[in-house]
Amino acid sequence: MGKGELVVDRLLVLTNNENSSAVIRFLQEDGNQVYVWNERLSIKDVENIMPSFIVSYNYNYIIAQDIIEHMGGRVINMHISLLPWNRGFSPNIWSFIDDTPKGVTIHRVDASLDTGDILFQKELSFSCEKETFATTYKKLNDAVQELFMDNWRQIRRGEVRPYRQQGTGSYHCKKDLEQLQCFIKFSWDDNIREFLERYEERKSSL
Repeated sequence: MGKGELVVDRLLVLTNNENSSAVIRFLQEDGNQVYVWNERLSIKDVENIMPSFIVSYNYNYIIAQDIIEHMGGRVINMHISLLPWNRGFSPNIWSFIDDTPKGVTIHRVDASLDTGDILFQKELSFSCEKETFATTYKKLNDAVQELFMDNWRQIRRGEVRPYRQQGTGSYHCKKDLEQLQCFIKFSWDDNIREFLERYEERKSSL
């Protein structure tokens, strides 16, 4: 096998979002046999498919511990936050509300949510005056896909040394977003600066 050629030809991509289409296409065009999975994954499913690697991106289910152990470190997740900040649900929204660092991360999957060792990260900055939640969401997804495509072969060959997340960071669940929507009117097309001003006014009025 020539230098620069991938060893893998069987990959399992876990996703519930069309954002993953570019990543799937990239892996397919790179000569891999790609299985796309959008339901809850079981160890039996993994044993039937026999993937060399599992890539999770916008996947709605927690990956079971027996699958993680079975794959031996070959399960990674693409997350649109600068971990350990904004683990969990809707990270781009909370990064502005909580005023925390923003970026994207590729990390190993472990037993907890978005807590696994980091493979690659990229920090991003945004102008709240010019951006909406929708535009930042798109830019974060574009950035994490680019980060994955640029570094996939290194990840697959095991040439990357993972490192532990530092600090406690932050976490939000789906219920937090539901409570936010009850607290204040919210739209993905809101200008971020204008929304934050309304949010602070609402808080101060209580």
